[in-house]
Amino acid sequence: MGLFERLMGGGQSGGQQQQQEFADFVGRYENGPPWTGVSDQEAMGRYQQVAPQLSPDDYRQSAEEAFNRMSPQERQQFGQYLRQRARQQQVNFPDLNRDGIDDRLQDSAYLAQVTTQMHQQQPGLLGQLLGGGGGGGASPGMLDNPLAKAALAGIAAMAVKRVMGGR
Repeated sequence: MGLFERLMGGGQSGGQQQQQEFADFVGRYENGPPWTGVSDQEAMGRYQQVAPQLSPDDYRQSAEEAFNRMSPQERQQFGQYLRQRARQQQVNFPDLNRDGIDDRLQDSAYLAQVTTQMHQQQPGLLGQLLGGGGGGGASPGMLDNPLAKAALAGIAAMAVKRVMGGR
């Protein structure tokens, strides 16, 4: 079963409704700044629903597309926030070029590589670090940073958009 079928309920009768809900989610994500139009809970829920289904390459491409919707300053802020959350929770934050400097966090491709590596090391880690925990709902930590919501919603929305567009 392909990604489209897994996301759309395996081709069951509810698949058409699920497809419409995903299309609505993508549309709201793309309308305006990436942190408006989607609630924290929906961003986390869609991310948790979609991210585990993605191959590492699909995850990286979706993350890069999502980060491209942010300004360089927003990407830098998000990367610093993610690094801070990782340190608080004693999780290793990847330094892909091993120089100890956050000079590339403004680069959407670099940030996508970092988040993909974190996702590969432990699926669900990004959502956990950004405030989702394991319970499926958003915690106050996520509510404190709209860029966290933009990242999670964006990865899910861009993956769904690619899958639905490929049909």
